[in-house]
Amino acid sequence: MKIAIFGATGTIGKTILWELMDRGHEVTAIVRDPSKVEMVHERLRVEKGDLLNPDQVADFTAGQEAVVSAYGPKFGEEEELLEVTRSLIEGVRRGKASRLVVVGGAGSLLTDSGEMLMDTPGFPEEVRTLAKAHVDAYGLIEESDIHWTYMSPAATITSGPRTGHFRIGMNRLVTDDLGESTISVGDFAAALVDELDDPQFIGSRFTVAY
Repeated sequence: MKIAIFGATGTIGKTILWELMDRGHEVTAIVRDPSKVEMVHERLRVEKGDLLNPDQVADFTAGQEAVVSAYGPKFGEEEELLEVTRSLIEGVRRGKASRLVVVGGAGSLLTDSGEMLMDTPGFPEEVRTLAKAHVDAYGLIEESDIHWTYMSPAATITSGPRTGHFRIGMNRLVTDDLGESTISVGDFAAALVDELDDPQFIGSRFTVAY
């Protein structure tokens, strides 16, 4: 497929990019600083662009079969996430890209108690503002009229290897027998590209964990 990706220089975005290339897709990576894209490949085009500019988003996503956003705000700049989400939705709509897949947060996943993960005791206070921003951004995506998929990671995402083995959930946090919820960045990327290759969650959210 022809796929555009934003946020391809972050840890998750970079891993998704590698997964896309390994599976033979033609990829356009739109980044603020092209020099930070380490990969060179005949099926990879790197463009300088600003995700906060809906006109640029529309231009770069026009004709794409899918758009992936792996954008993540820096700590202290969480409010930018909502601006980026609005720009992304508007740009994808204008560009008439077939679908949008967004890497989101885990904080809004429901736990066994029925609470959102971000409202449970022990949730790190330092990431609560970011978690709330992801909740608000998810609401904007959910209300949009584009073909969207929102992917939440497990409670903890690690640098572990890609195994190709994981479990999939929707709105509830996926945990193991010990109550832990983890996924490696490699398996997270694999699950996201699985969804691109074989759509199961258009118009909904899903999550992955071991």
